[in-house]
Amino acid sequence: MNGQERKNIHPGVEVNIVLKQDQRSGRLTRGMVKDILTNSSFHPHGIKVRLEDGQIGRVQEILSRI
Repeated sequence: MNGQERKNIHPGVEVNIVLKQDQRSGRLTRGMVKDILTNSSFHPHGIKVRLEDGQIGRVQEILSRI
């Protein structure tokens, strides 16, 4: 599932995100969502989240559901 819709993302969900510095390479970082930072219900580049380890990026894939 992709990460463009806010309704699909909740704290505790495992996701792959792309960090700002990795946008050109497309390298993904896996982690658990701590906070959702995007206020709108949809974003074409992915909803911005903070992972439990503090990293911030845009969701590319949702790996698990609660």
